[in-house]
Amino acid sequence: MISEKMKRLAENNSVIRAMFEEGQQMAKEFGAENVYDFSLGNPSVPAPAAVNEAICDILREEDSLAVHGYMSNVGYEDVRQTVAENLNRRFGTAFTSGNIIMTVGAAGGLNVILKTLLNPGDEVLTFAPYFTEYGNYVMNYDGTLIVVSPNTETFQPNLKEFREKITPKTKAVIVNNPNNPTGVVYSHETCLKMAEILREKQKEFGTSIYLISDEPYRELAYDGVEVPYLTKYYENTVVGYSWSKSLSLPGERIGYLVIPSELDDFELIYSAAGIATRVSGFVNAPSLLQKVVARCIDEKTDVAAYDRNREDLYNGLLDCGFQCIKPQGAFYLFVKAPRLDEKEFVQRAKKYHILLVPGSSFACPGYVRIAYCVSHDTIMNSLPHFKALAAEYGLN
Repeated sequence: MISEKMKRLAENNSVIRAMFEEGQQMAKEFGAENVYDFSLGNPSVPAPAAVNEAICDILREEDSLAVHGYMSNVGYEDVRQTVAENLNRRFGTAFTSGNIIMTVGAAGGLNVILKTLLNPGDEVLTFAPYFTEYGNYVMNYDGTLIVVSPNTETFQPNLKEFREKITPKTKAVIVNNPNNPTGVVYSHETCLKMAEILREKQKEFGTSIYLISDEPYRELAYDGVEVPYLTKYYENTVVGYSWSKSLSLPGERIGYLVIPSELDDFELIYSAAGIATRVSGFVNAPSLLQKVVARCIDEKTDVAAYDRNREDLYNGLLDCGFQCIKPQGAFYLFVKAPRLDEKEFVQRAKKYHILLVPGSSFACPGYVRIAYCVSHDTIMNSLPHFKALAAEYGLN
């Protein structure tokens, strides 16, 4: 008999992944060009050519045993120094290699820091709508996820409720900026107020509350919008990053944690996080990919392609009569369903070969998520089908 934790997870397998699998089957039946699969945030823009070149150059130029061998659990020192210097140039920080831990993607990094911080029964707050796996990551370490209800007017965090839900048991807060699933960027004003509340509550309860900033979409921001760098707002901030979206490398599982020296119990936390990397079974982040991202630290993906999709899909859906906030970042639209039961809407969309993810998967029912990291042809070809779907609800 499997563990009770895994039994629950098996019974409630990811809706997003299930939708993706269904899309694969529909593509076989109707032809891939006739299926409009907006389920999975899988980048459609290729990795920069420099990435493939770096892989080949490293394998040709460097000693094979060194490239594929073990290193410190926290990663190669020169790679960590390269990451630190890049962040310092961009954000005016003062990190060193001793503030960086290379991780197996952002998900690996989140699990490492949560394993480091949480005792059974500790509470972790997050803002709905949120990436559904946060609940599973917290449960891995017997913590409790406390969800702050959504502010559906702007999808900025509901800070009034946030203040009310912080308790002496609150150990951490997870934020995702730019946000999956809304594409909203948390503003400078929001970040200032959030930091003020956290300092107030730390003082009130005599505890340390850690802000964990999950940032795989940081480089995907549009219209000149600036994504605040949260270590500059709040001292007890840990940043998790991944090159999955910024360099289109989701399958390579490479990212990092930033653990600033200003953190309460910094030395103990940094040391424990290195151990958590090992005992979690990762041992270390992939050696070859560490070297690759160091060489490609200033490379960027073609954000213009996502921006074009964003504009055309957003405007096309408005023309159909749908309602949604225009995203400022990431590659998702969060669309209000025409009826309260968004799962019924998702099922009806399948008649038109449109695959959407219900907002209840992100603790925000009544909405659906559309991942527009697809080809531009898919965007444009889907619009007549969205129009026909909208007509069923009398929207146009």
